[in-house]
Amino acid sequence: MTAAAAGGRDRGAQEAGYEPDPRRWRALWVTLVAGFMSLLDVSIVVVALPSVQRGLHASPAQVQWVVSGYALAFALALVTAGRLGDALDRRRIFLLALSGFVVFSAACGAAPSITLLVAARLAQGLAAGFMAPQNSALIQQMFRGGERGRAFGFFGATVGISSAVGPLVGGVILALASGAGGWRWIFYVNVPIGVLAVLLGRRLLPRTRPSGRQHVDLPGVLLLGLGVLALMYPLVQAGAGGMTRLWWMFPGGAAILAAFTWWQRRLVVRGSQPLLDPRLFTTVRGYAVGAGVGTLYFVGFSGVWLVFALFYQDGLGFSPLRSGLAVTPFAVGSAWAAAVAGRLVDRLGRVLTVGGLAAVIVGLGGTALLLRFAPLDVAPWVAAPVLFLGGVGSGCVISPNITMTLRDVPVHMAGAAGGALQTGQRLGAAVGTAALPGLFYLVLGDDDYRGALVAALGAGLVGMAASLALAASDWRRDRRMRRPHATCPDDVANSPMHARQS
Repeated sequence: MTAAAAGGRDRGAQEAGYEPDPRRWRALWVTLVAGFMSLLDVSIVVVALPSVQRGLHASPAQVQWVVSGYALAFALALVTAGRLGDALDRRRIFLLALSGFVVFSAACGAAPSITLLVAARLAQGLAAGFMAPQNSALIQQMFRGGERGRAFGFFGATVGISSAVGPLVGGVILALASGAGGWRWIFYVNVPIGVLAVLLGRRLLPRTRPSGRQHVDLPGVLLLGLGVLALMYPLVQAGAGGMTRLWWMFPGGAAILAAFTWWQRRLVVRGSQPLLDPRLFTTVRGYAVGAGVGTLYFVGFSGVWLVFALFYQDGLGFSPLRSGLAVTPFAVGSAWAAAVAGRLVDRLGRVLTVGGLAAVIVGLGGTALLLRFAPLDVAPWVAAPVLFLGGVGSGCVISPNITMTLRDVPVHMAGAAGGALQTGQRLGAAVGTAALPGLFYLVLGDDDYRGALVAALGAGLVGMAASLALAASDWRRDRRMRRPHATCPDDVANSPMHARQS
């Protein structure tokens, strides 16, 4: 029997026995709040780094690990955590990880030295990585049909907004918590929210009851972890020359991931349970394309906010709060569009992401041109409407793409699939946050902040254009398949007739 047919029968059986949990929408909000905190902590700390460096007498290389260490640990945990949630109990993994996230957030805030702060951030990132894939898996478990699209719409909005508003939220906290230790509240703010989420999660989240004996692929965990580490470590060390000193880790990481792929295929042939089933990419409709679109988009998307922060704070002398307010139109547009797009994705499909990517490219490209040529005293406000357009486009990319990538994944594979999707996004984000600020400083030269901004944003647009090309290719393929007498291989593979014949 093919994996697609098995997945189709798995979905059919679960649809037939599905009874909506009356608490599912309240449970969703618990997971979204927790997910928002974990993703926000990737970017919120950026505006506090100068305060952390002064308060703990740290070097620039040490303080950079407050950001990069979290991102690295986050990415390393995702796929393994998703598989553990599938094999054991998503609710239990989620609550344990959320509890750890709260404890380590408090440890970050109380850290008396930069060494202990970095150690706490690594642990916090690991907890966030274990929590994140349970979010999308719980959506797969709790919702069906059109409700699943709406739920993924909220989830996509959470992903997009948390990435965009981090500098603003950090600026607000630093403005309210004045003094040498004000940066500690960047971490302390997670504690009361996280405690409340744990208490509500214990009441509202459904349990997972895996069928049959479950096995966790430990060699796969080791290979994937080493491969992701080899690819990400030079990127998170880019500010300290990691791209040139550690270039050899890139081919090494690619070789390890190739070995991981071989091992996963071997387990499938033997009938064992792989960490990440390779049939997700070959037989589950939309998964491979969606993962590629998301990864390429995050290459261009994630580094943009660091570039804006450098331009506004170092170039124009804005405070962290004012700098965050200058990019708020993007976050507002993204939040609104993501909620709306979640309801439209079932009807419009891939064309929604194609239009969204085009709008992001126009919005951020127009913003770069306005900030380059408009008078500096009014440029941020003149650019606000165009930046809002970019945010609307982003809301039509992240939310629908997550929905289309994961909606046909069998529920028993949802955690690993969500973890792999987010691992690709984290790798893309690592590339973007290393490359775009690096290009900004390279072009900066004689304090040409405007030229540096245009160059860095232009590089980000290249990643978005690559994502657009992939999404448009998939859209054209879908249109060809919908023509009369056209046969879609995926539809054939998932059809009841095919399942019976297999």
